[in-house]
Amino acid sequence: MEKRKLGNSDLQISKIGLGCMSLGTDENHAKEIIMAALDEGINYFDTADLYHFGQNEKIVGKTLQSIRADVVIATKVGNRWNESHDSWRWDPSADYIKKAVKDSLHRLGTDYIDLYQLHGGTMEDNIEETIDAFEELKKEGYIRFYGISSIRPNVIKEFAKNSTIESVMMQYSLLDRRPEEWLPLLSENNISLIARGPVAKGLLSEKMLEKASEKMRQNGYLDYSYKELELILPHIKEKLSPRNLNETALQYVLSHPEVGAVIPGASSVQQLRENCRAASGTPLSEEEILFLKQLTKAGIYDSHRD
Repeated sequence: MEKRKLGNSDLQISKIGLGCMSLGTDENHAKEIIMAALDEGINYFDTADLYHFGQNEKIVGKTLQSIRADVVIATKVGNRWNESHDSWRWDPSADYIKKAVKDSLHRLGTDYIDLYQLHGGTMEDNIEETIDAFEELKKEGYIRFYGISSIRPNVIKEFAKNSTIESVMMQYSLLDRRPEEWLPLLSENNISLIARGPVAKGLLSEKMLEKASEKMRQNGYLDYSYKELELILPHIKEKLSPRNLNETALQYVLSHPEVGAVIPGASSVQQLRENCRAASGTPLSEEEILFLKQLTKAGIYDSHRD
């Protein structure tokens, strides 16, 4: 499995990581998927304290404990569950981050987190305080590097300018090309993009429109009406045959040098192996990339910006 350097860090991460949110809470089932990921050459595992009230971190940490030095574990902070665990609130304060990191370390069963990510962010936050907290955690050795998971342009610009983030996680796929507006900024600052949602809720898998929810059938997906999806998806599949749609989707995102990794979720070993085959396929040609860009919409984030 090809590895890519994450930002300015010394982390070398597999170009496809495992988004752990979809592992579920059955420990044996989750372990089977994680072990299959390791077998495929994946070394990057992305979780969050929010997932299943921290149970996800416990499963990931326990499964990877015996090979801790050989893997890159990323988790996230900022969404704070209430006592009854029926809702959460946003808390990017230094006090909470410093407490939450110790809770995550305990659940993960490790002495350090490779990549600690702010799980959101707004311009109303005290961003300087948040950055200082992450920098302090780096100096103290609790975390090796940090990044943010945010789609908000003003937040991304602020962190790129004033922090040492190594990565920005954003939803990015052929059907959601809005992050491309920010690739020059990320490249200029040597910040890697971690691409979540690369198969657009399954629309860019072989099942295509079978994965469309009732809401999608009525309202479409982002900038696309359902009728547009009915036309575009089969056209992409036919034009890039014999590639399957999943391969086209992952290879498109990976064709951008700013992308450190794609992290599709996997709820089964079969799905994980299909994703790995797709990510290990032949890179797209310049002609194929141009065709895909002409067929799909670039788009921009139209809020949270100057």
